[in-house]
Amino acid sequence: MLAAVVATILLAGCAGDVRGVLTPVASTVPGASKVTMLVATTRAADPDAGVLFSGERGKPAYVEMTISLPPDARRKVGEVQWPSRLPGNPETDFVTLKVDKLDAKTGLARLHERVSRVPKRRVMVFVHGFNNRFEDAVYRFAQIVHDSDADVVPVLFTWPSRGSLFAYGYDRESATYSRNALENLLQALARDPAIGEVSLLAHSMGNWVALESLTQMAVRNRGIPPKIANVMLASPDVDADVFRTQIAEMTGRRPKFTLFVSQDDRALAVSRRVWGGKDRLGAVDPDVEPYKSEFEKDKITVLNLTKLRTGDSLNHGKFAESPEVVKLIGTRLVDGQPITDSRIGLGDRLIEVTGSAAAAVGTAAGIVVSAPIAVIDPQARRNLGDRVEHLGNNIQDTGAAVGDTVTTPFQNPGAPR
Repeated sequence: MLAAVVATILLAGCAGDVRGVLTPVASTVPGASKVTMLVATTRAADPDAGVLFSGERGKPAYVEMTISLPPDARRKVGEVQWPSRLPGNPETDFVTLKVDKLDAKTGLARLHERVSRVPKRRVMVFVHGFNNRFEDAVYRFAQIVHDSDADVVPVLFTWPSRGSLFAYGYDRESATYSRNALENLLQALARDPAIGEVSLLAHSMGNWVALESLTQMAVRNRGIPPKIANVMLASPDVDADVFRTQIAEMTGRRPKFTLFVSQDDRALAVSRRVWGGKDRLGAVDPDVEPYKSEFEKDKITVLNLTKLRTGDSLNHGKFAESPEVVKLIGTRLVDGQPITDSRIGLGDRLIEVTGSAAAAVGTAAGIVVSAPIAVIDPQARRNLGDRVEHLGNNIQDTGAAVGDTVTTPFQNPGAPR
C-alpha cells in the first residue's frame, strides 16, 4: 500500500509544473482582464523574483500586484490557467503584470485611494487554506474576484503555508503564528474612514486564522467593529467544539456569519482522523442537533452543499468547480441582497444547481462569495517526493487516510487546483 502511494507521488509530482510564474511580463493582450490587489503576508521573502514569498515564516509585509487573466473567450469561469512555460502567454495564461513591494503605511494608503472609487467603498479580504504556495493564493483570488463580478477592492492575506501535503502540522502552527497580523490588518481597515464595509472570506485552515483574529478583536474592542460586516466560512477546517467557544467569546457587536458545509468533504474527513475523531465545522450536518439549534441561536446562515457535484474528487473545493454558483453569489455580493431570499430567485437557482435545498438558518448575509481551493494541486506536488520522509513512524496509523487523499487527485488529473 505504502509503496504504491509513494510511487504515485514520485511519478506525478512534477508533471506540468512551472516555478517562478510571478515574474512580471511586459504586456498583456486585447480583451484580457486585470485584477489589482493588495497582498498582506507573514511569509518570508524569497530571493527568486518569480516566487516572491516562500512558505517560511517572516515579518508582516505588503505588496501590490496586478494580475492579467486571459480573454473570457479563452477560459472557463472558475478555472485558473497556469503557464506551461515561462514567460506565460497572456492570451491563454494567468500572468503577472506588476509587483510593487511596499511598507504597511504605503500599502494602506494605496488601498485608501482605490476604495474611494468603488461603489459603497467595499473591501473583500481573502484568507487561503492549507497547502497553498504564495502564487496559488494570488492567482486563485484573482480568479474569484474576476469571476464573481464583485465590485470590491481585493485584499489577500496569505500566511506561511509550505504548499506540501506533508506539512499539515507546520501549516497549522503557521496559521496561529499569523493571527495577530490578520487582526492588525482588519483593525486598520476598520479605522480607515474611506472604507465603507469589509467582508472576510476564509477557506479551510484559513478559517482558523480568521476566527482567532476575530475573537481577539472582539475581546480587545468589546465587540467587532461595524465595518467588519460579513464573514464567510468556506469548508472550515476548525474543530466544531472550538468554534462554539470562539463564537461565545465574540461578545458585543458581531458580523453576519455565513457557513458553507459539505458532509462528503474527504479532506475534512482526513482532518477529523488527525484531530482524534472530532467533528470539523465544515463537514457537520446543520439539520441535526446540537448544530441546528446552535446555528439558529447564533444567527449563523448555513448553506449545505453536500449534494453539489463537481470535478473536485475531494469535495473540498466545490465552489472552485461551480462557476454558476460563483456568479450567482457574486451578483448578490454587489447588490447586498440576501442569498436565501426566494423572491429574487437565487434560492431556487441555487437549489437547481446543487440538487438540494440550501439549509439556511438565521438571517442571510448581504455579501457572500466562496471559491474554496482544493487541498491538493499540481503546483504543490513538486516537492511531495521530498516530503515522504515526514511520514515517519506514523505511517501505519495514518497511511490509509493519507494514502486515500494523496492518490485520489492523481486518479483524477482534472481535479481543481
